[in-house]
Amino acid sequence: MIKEIIPGPRSGAVHIPASKSQAHRLLVCAALGEEETEIFCDGISKDIAATMACLGALGAEIKETKQGGILVKPISAPPPGGVILPCGESGSTLRFLLPAAGALGARARFKMEGRLPERPLAPLDRELTAHGMSLEKRGDTLACSGKLRPGDYRLPGDVSSQYISGLLMALPLLPGESVLQVTGKIESSAYITMTGDALRLAGLALTPDRGCWVIPGGVKYRLPRALCVEGDYSNAAFFLCAGAMSERGISVTGLNLDSHQGDRAVLDILRRFGAETERRQGEILCRGGALRGCEIDAAPIPDLIPVLSVLAAGAAGETRVINAGRLRLKESDRLRSTTEMLKALGAEIRELPEGLVIRGGKRLRGGRVDSCGDHRIAMSAAVAAGICTGTVTVEGAECVAKSYPRFWADYEALTGGKA
Repeated sequence: MIKEIIPGPRSGAVHIPASKSQAHRLLVCAALGEEETEIFCDGISKDIAATMACLGALGAEIKETKQGGILVKPISAPPPGGVILPCGESGSTLRFLLPAAGALGARARFKMEGRLPERPLAPLDRELTAHGMSLEKRGDTLACSGKLRPGDYRLPGDVSSQYISGLLMALPLLPGESVLQVTGKIESSAYITMTGDALRLAGLALTPDRGCWVIPGGVKYRLPRALCVEGDYSNAAFFLCAGAMSERGISVTGLNLDSHQGDRAVLDILRRFGAETERRQGEILCRGGALRGCEIDAAPIPDLIPVLSVLAAGAAGETRVINAGRLRLKESDRLRSTTEMLKALGAEIRELPEGLVIRGGKRLRGGRVDSCGDHRIAMSAAVAAGICTGTVTVEGAECVAKSYPRFWADYEALTGGKA
């Protein structure tokens, strides 16, 4: 699908869909629990649908209700003889459910799409095989069997917080106590906090001590009978950044102002750029100011870098993005695809091995952007139209369904937002 986006700033209001980060965690805890739970989730993206499908294949009963919820009846036992788990391109689905499959003793084959087969699983895979699982990867399929044993688990903190989260959700199901030791600096630690929040809702409070979690075994998860997923800061960032390039601004609703989502940091970064942010009753308004470049540490907020790079292209002076090597392992090589997107629109940007340098402060000319099948590149290109003088054409625009299926409808509802 191709989207033609007229240039110029946008204004208006957007209600942000549910956080897929929180939805993944609540769905997993519900399916691994003891009691039926209804999860109200405003918008089901491809990634959330992948987790629902995989949990269903493992033996949970999952259905959408007339009230707009997702009713989850927990897994009693995985089906005998093995199951196929269609995790699509969702890294969270794979990395959360691989340890869960081991805790259940399931024989399973994870079917992966896009760049997911290329994304790393080490050293999580080594820890799983050292504690009773067998893993075999062939092309786009990862087969697992065996049952995880309780014991001492060890992971570095600078590879993926999803490895840590997956073990934190799976290890309490084992019959004995386990210890998870995370060494070094923990990157994207806010996402581990979100996992702790989900476990606490399910009745298990885990408090780390200097990167070490002591995890009791034989835990029975019991979530409340009904839960509501909060709005997604990762998706809100696109409209907040668009608002920062607009005199009238854009307001977003549906967000938890006290959320532990890591991408809530976008609010602080916007203020550092010079944008005005205002909290009102139930909403956040962001509008333009005298924008100036700044340094951005990508380590805790890798998903924000494409759209923050667009903002940097409209801000006076230089912006440097550092500690961004992990972006090369996303749905696209996001250092490369962000660079190509902004160059195609006329920005001055330089790609570094682990970062970006952007010289901003001028209007971009517009142009044609290849989304590279990456939802965050497609949505960032739409935001870039706010500082362009000519049309922005986005190829592969349908990829936004991975995280934000109604993005184009929400974008087109803005004043000046026809696409």
